[in-house]
Amino acid sequence: MNRDLLRDLSAALVAALLVTTAAVIGTFLEHRYGNLHVSWPPLYGHWEPHVGPGTPAAIMVALGVIAYGPLLAARLPWRALLCTAWGTAMAWTFSLALVDGWQHGIARRLTTKYEYLQVIDPVNRFHDIPAALRDFTNHILYHSPDAWPAHIAGHPPAATLTFVLLDRIGLGGGAWAGVWCITVGATAAVAVLVTVRVLAGESLARRAAPFLVLAPAAVWMGTSADGYFAAVAAWAVAFLALAVTGHRPRSTGLASGLLFGLTMYLSYGLTLFAVIAGGALLLGSRRLRPLPYVLAGFVVVPAAFTFAGFNWWEAYHLLVTRYYQGAGGIRPYAYWVWANLACTALVVGPATVAGLRRVGATPIRQGVRMSLRRSTPEPRLALLVLAALLALLTADLSGMSKAETERIWLPFAMWLLPACAFLTRPRAWLTAQATLALLLNHLLLTGW
Repeated sequence: MNRDLLRDLSAALVAALLVTTAAVIGTFLEHRYGNLHVSWPPLYGHWEPHVGPGTPAAIMVALGVIAYGPLLAARLPWRALLCTAWGTAMAWTFSLALVDGWQHGIARRLTTKYEYLQVIDPVNRFHDIPAALRDFTNHILYHSPDAWPAHIAGHPPAATLTFVLLDRIGLGGGAWAGVWCITVGATAAVAVLVTVRVLAGESLARRAAPFLVLAPAAVWMGTSADGYFAAVAAWAVAFLALAVTGHRPRSTGLASGLLFGLTMYLSYGLTLFAVIAGGALLLGSRRLRPLPYVLAGFVVVPAAFTFAGFNWWEAYHLLVTRYYQGAGGIRPYAYWVWANLACTALVVGPATVAGLRRVGATPIRQGVRMSLRRSTPEPRLALLVLAALLALLTADLSGMSKAETERIWLPFAMWLLPACAFLTRPRAWLTAQATLALLLNHLLLTGW
């Protein structure tokens, strides 16, 4: 066994020890003080071994990707690879969701008392959208009249409006909402592949593809609105990467700006994607030309919501107050500031942990120096991954992400997965990824 592989396995072992420590200490804290508000720390879920209609399909998808994924990723034409990655990511996410059955796994996920569809059925509080936007901030705090459910209060209104508009075009109800989130969310893998290809080279993108498809993150991508958010944010970065590398800078720059603006109005925390965007901008060879188009696109969504009467900054400050009115004010920062990282280790899997170890050993400064000359692809990819890691760590230290980060941090987690491109023996690592995802989905009944 070579030295690099031993170090990779050591990194994965350290991550396993972190998860074990978080589980042991978290269980003690929850039983003794009841202050974590999770049943199976550090994850939001509870122990319930089960199988379901998605079990055979999930196993078949996993075996197929392990056996043929690296080979197909290396040989398929690029566009065919992107289509295959999207289809396979959807199949993996749908099959894992269906382990819990159609109703519990997909159709009812977004209809619970915390979720977005509560304001559509039985009473549609967004029947007058402009009035609802003007009045939005008046219902954020817990003790305000007709306070919004947790996820609506916790996000800007574009998140809720997505499901309101789906309902308006005849795709109402939890089933359509779940299908939307999985179908759109699966495109995040494609967006990351596009970005890696234009910024760090096609070879590394192809090596990362099977890991983006077979990620343990799919356990929470289906069915969570954060999977949809992850895709929007990922495409914002992808279009920016295309723009700053000279691929139709006007149209791609405008599209990037529009999606970054939308991202800000889907989740307050995704403003941290500015860090990942900064990494993409640094790696671009033609940074200045598309920037006016990016900025022009960016102002559209904020201007529209502001004109409609929604004040983003006021809503954010009210959300901070509400966060500490609820479980956020009880959950101990001293535990979650490191236990969140244990959640992340489960979301991205042991292969990504090992890949991050290799990222840390890559000479980043060389990649920055050579960014304009489109050489040294490994340091360029390492820089992009480290930008995502920095954004995630910033969210962690903020204290506004205590628990449930296996869902909340999905948009950031997608950008850690390309670190797997640095690994050797991909089939062994893919086996580890799939095994972890299947165990999590079959042993726990997750809350998302």
